[in-house]
Amino acid sequence: MHAPEEEVSRLLRAVLDTNVYVSGTILLRGTPFEILEAWRRQAYVLVTSEAIIAEIERVLCYPRIRDRYAVTEQDIERLVGSLRADALVVSGLYEVSGVSSDPDDDKFLACALEAQADCIVTGDPDLLALGRYQGIDILKPHEFLERV
Repeated sequence: MHAPEEEVSRLLRAVLDTNVYVSGTILLRGTPFEILEAWRRQAYVLVTSEAIIAEIERVLCYPRIRDRYAVTEQDIERLVGSLRADALVVSGLYEVSGVSSDPDDDKFLACALEAQADCIVTGDPDLLALGRYQGIDILKPHEFLERV
């Protein structure tokens, strides 16, 4: 059963940084896990891009993560497949550069702009230092959970 169209359009649109996905995947409790569970319950619209998905995949394949947390190929495939099927995946046409002190963060800002997202959820100090970018709030995971 889907919500009426006007209700769906009012849902918060959020871009999650890689660490939120990774923590929420390897630890089956805690704020990042709750954020992913809220998405699965359709409490907000999860926005991502192929560049973000590729980074999530790459990080989850790091031997230190796979070995320590017993992350399987199936776990990674399940998450990536779910993102491609159930999240709003933007085309990646927007480019942002030089905004954050870490160039790797630009993909999150570009994704959020392209999707007209309400917020970016991150624990990254470089992104958090921005506070807000072109009307998009940059929130810590616990701040985001309070909103949804």
